[in-house]
Amino acid sequence: MMKKTAKFLIFVFLLVLIAMPLLSFAAEPLVKCGTQVDAEGKITNPCGFNEFLGLINRVIKFVLFDLALPIAAIMFAWAGVLMVTAGGSTEKVGKAKRIFTNVAIGFIIAVIAWLIVRTILTILGFEGSWIGF
Repeated sequence: MMKKTAKFLIFVFLLVLIAMPLLSFAAEPLVKCGTQVDAEGKITNPCGFNEFLGLINRVIKFVLFDLALPIAAIMFAWAGVLMVTAGGSTEKVGKAKRIFTNVAIGFIIAVIAWLIVRTILTILGFEGSWIGF
């Protein structure tokens, strides 16, 4: 009974931790074009292809840097805790090593996907500022 309660509390804590960026960045719009209307009702800053690519850029930045990176850090920390508290149990050490390996592989896949999308957006002619480096 106690294990289920502890797991549930950890799950709720991680869910709240993940949801915090959603609440703090809620005031900034994803697309900054198409929002200004003149007196005649015409849009003064229409959206174009470059703004669409900027939207893709912002979504990828949020997913990779604001979600995946903190989750990976939390999972690395959890695997470290499992490794330290293993107490010589080869089963727990093996579980911690599997977590380390899976998190590393998953994060590498996410970064490779980001690089692929970045390359495609460059080929398509995106002229906005890039995320990351």
